Amino acid sequence: MPCIEKRKIKVMFNTLAVFVGGGLGSLCRYGLSLLVPSSGTTFPMATLMANICACFVLGYLTDYLLRDTLSDHWKLLLGTGFCGGFSTFSTFSKETLELSQGGLTMWAVVYLILSLVLGVLAVFFGIWMANCSK
Repeated sequence: MPCIEKRKIKVMFNTLAVFVGGGLGSLCRYGLSLLVPSSGTTFPMATLMANICACFVLGYLTDYLLRDTLSDHWKLLLGTGFCGGFSTFSTFSKETLELSQGGLTMWAVVYLILSLVLGVLAVFFGIWMANCSK
C-alpha cells in the first residue's frame, strides 16, 4: 500500500509541474502577442516567433538542463509544461489555413516553410548552445 501512495503523490506533483509550467508558458505566449501584434498585417509574426523560441528552449533544455541535473518535476515543468504552453502549433495550423483560404497562398507556403525550417534550426542551435556551455 505505501508504494501506491508514493506513486499517487509523484503523479500529483508531476501533474502540478506540467500545470504550472503550461500556465507560465501561456502567459509568456500572451505577452509575446502583445509585444508583436499582428493586427493590420497578413503575416502571423508573433506565432512564428513563439514557435521558434519554444523550439530553441526545448532544444537547449533537452541537451543541457534535462540530462540528469534536474528532477523529473523540473523536467516536466520546463519541457512539457512551459514549452507546451508557449508553443502554438494549433494556432500556427489555423493561421496557415486562414492565409490559404484568404487567397494568400504564397504567404501560407512561406509561413509553413519558415516555421518548419527555423523550428528545426532553433532546436539544433539550442543543442549547440548547450554543448558550448559545457
